[in-house]
Amino acid sequence: MTSETGASGTGRKRGEMQDEVIEAPRVSRRGFLGGAAGIGAAGFLVGPLGTGLSAQSPSRVPVDFAGGAPGPDGPGGGGALGPENGPQRREHAFKVRHEMALANKKLPLAQHANNGDEKALPDFIASYTKGLPHNSVGEVDPGAYHSLLSALESGKPADFEKIQMGNPDPSSRFKLTSPQSGLAFDLEGTDSHQFALPPAPAFSSAWEAGEIVENYWMALLRDVPFTDYASDPLAIAAAAELSALSDFRGPKQAGAVTGQTLLRESLPGTLVGPYASQFFWRAQPFGSQYIEPRIQTAVAGLDYLTSVSDWLAVQDGHLPLFANTFDGTLRFIRNGRDLGQWVHVDVLFQAYFQAFLALVHGPNPDPRFAGLSAPVNPGNPYNTSKTQLGFATFGGPYFAATLCEVATRALKAVWFQKWHVHRRLRPEVFAGRVHFKLTGLRPAYPIHSDVLSSAAVAKCYGQNGTYLLPMAFPEGSPTHPAYGAGHATVAGACVTILKALFDAERPWSDLATPVVPTPDGLSLVPYTGADAPQMTIAGELNKLAANVALGRNMAGVHWRTDGIESLRLGERVALSILKDQRSCFNESFAGFQLTLFDGTPVTV
Repeated sequence: MTSETGASGTGRKRGEMQDEVIEAPRVSRRGFLGGAAGIGAAGFLVGPLGTGLSAQSPSRVPVDFAGGAPGPDGPGGGGALGPENGPQRREHAFKVRHEMALANKKLPLAQHANNGDEKALPDFIASYTKGLPHNSVGEVDPGAYHSLLSALESGKPADFEKIQMGNPDPSSRFKLTSPQSGLAFDLEGTDSHQFALPPAPAFSSAWEAGEIVENYWMALLRDVPFTDYASDPLAIAAAAELSALSDFRGPKQAGAVTGQTLLRESLPGTLVGPYASQFFWRAQPFGSQYIEPRIQTAVAGLDYLTSVSDWLAVQDGHLPLFANTFDGTLRFIRNGRDLGQWVHVDVLFQAYFQAFLALVHGPNPDPRFAGLSAPVNPGNPYNTSKTQLGFATFGGPYFAATLCEVATRALKAVWFQKWHVHRRLRPEVFAGRVHFKLTGLRPAYPIHSDVLSSAAVAKCYGQNGTYLLPMAFPEGSPTHPAYGAGHATVAGACVTILKALFDAERPWSDLATPVVPTPDGLSLVPYTGADAPQMTIAGELNKLAANVALGRNMAGVHWRTDGIESLRLGERVALSILKDQRSCFNESFAGFQLTLFDGTPVTV
């Protein structure tokens, strides 16, 4: 079944339903103090490496990481002022952590299911195998794949060192990316294994066919400006074919893909205004420096891994033979190649930290240093304080740290899904299966007819002499499975934090005039589309997350479902962390107010 949406997105508007409240357990000081009287100091100190170490141990000197000297505590005692003395505070801190751990323990166990292709299809043709040894048509050596599965199952670090790699030379080998990180624990937020992704589309399904055909069109459209999607003949052909596929689930208008919905994601606000988020085109003040919004991009028309020999070498884990060639002129992001290069080399939370810098700063005589002066979230407790400003909590340093903090936790959650649950093949490998089927070397591959008859697939063959997917990066995809997507999970988490910190429902025009780059990417001009009044901070943040996710697809390294499901995964990670933090504040705080990716307004 195809999904359809109008140009304004599918989300419910604030006010159409009562906010959902996501609560965290609170441990009140007053209630705690009543039960903590008389608790003595523990006779157990922390060793140099964080190991419990008896104070009487003859072999080591205990280390007090707090660094303070023992002394009287509490009002009148010459020590710290506060509502709790030292032993009470220590016990209270333990109880807060314990209550949150219990709350997370009580969550229903996540049910992890993949699409079954790994067991159902022969020769692991639908599984991620990059870096392992392959035969002449890119099928993995079964023994090598089982060595990977054995390591993932045992979790033993020594077993990961026994994985059989395709390139025998470690000095020139693409190594597998962080397959153990999905087994790590965190001390804040829900455990990574308690989040689940639904099964990815099956290899032979019409759904999968729709996604790979879109990938081929993304490759063909890399150098077409976003502003030309409604008029460029190639973009019009892409919209027509995607509209006619049996099961294409990208956004549509009146049942068809249009220039306004082409290669977009359907989140609240993402189908209005220019294709790329306004945050990509603003200079950001960074202390006394500023961040230039123009980027170094790759030259037009240059794609990689379109020959079978190059494709096979990279599948076996050999470093690419080519380096990217860059445009000598800095440009504003204006097409898929630019966006793909941006997400090729970004610091993973970069887009959202730069958005934070733009949102938090105010006017400046120098326009390079001028921020948006965005108001903080309506739930911020300092909105009504007559004597205080937020800083370490509910202020700038807290905003910046919390935004970046969620990134690694989001990665651990999605890396568990990648390696331990789904192991989905990358689009570049699916395209290899297409090539060997259409050239007759592997006619039995169960590929849907929508792919085999695709105009986009035929156009790629006409340009390159193979049915391989033209890749924007010399190395092709990274050395970790496709589903979920790391960039998209971090995007979902960080954007959720920004929506919790700022009043994101404000119209964009309250803060700045919307702009759009010229087709050559050399300058910005005002955006005058009729939908400009519908643009909001939240919509541009959602669009920023969607752009990052789809930019990876435009480079050829991810599928549509990798992006959208991972955005939702990141959102859930961020909500769990906000919920944990909620239990730790001293301020009277009713909760963060934000709207989720599905349009649901919530208070955390």
